[in-house]
Amino acid sequence: MTEQDPKIAAISAFFDAYARYDLDGMRAVLTDDITWTIPGHHALSGTKRGIDEVVAFFNQLSKAGMKAETFFLEANDEYVVDIHRGYSTAGEGTVDTIWALVWHFDADGKVDRVVNLSGDQHQMDNYIWKNYTLAPLPARLALPTAILE
Repeated sequence: MTEQDPKIAAISAFFDAYARYDLDGMRAVLTDDITWTIPGHHALSGTKRGIDEVVAFFNQLSKAGMKAETFFLEANDEYVVDIHRGYSTAGEGTVDTIWALVWHFDADGKVDRVVNLSGDQHQMDNYIWKNYTLAPLPARLALPTAILE
């Protein structure tokens, strides 16, 4: 029997925690300064910066009953690629598509960067817009950093 790569074990632990919406279990795999990029043109898309933003994102996904069934994990020295079925179990409409995630590990063996790639981005965009709204103005407005300097 071969020993499992510790990076794959970490991603497996993340998905186990995700299945239970165990935010602390998910946090244990991630660095405090993680960046997590969610593709699309919807209220939850964009790059989440820091553990608090990432956890807030997953807290929102829990409201949609989002589930993941991982069927491929492969690792090299710095990265893990996972491919999984991601689907909704609540809300108006459905999401049921294939996702590929590229997970980067820092020197301490924790995930510091994730990029999601969607098999059907239009389906996800439509689902999010049907089930989530933007914060009202002016709460959602922010000035670009360059203007403030």
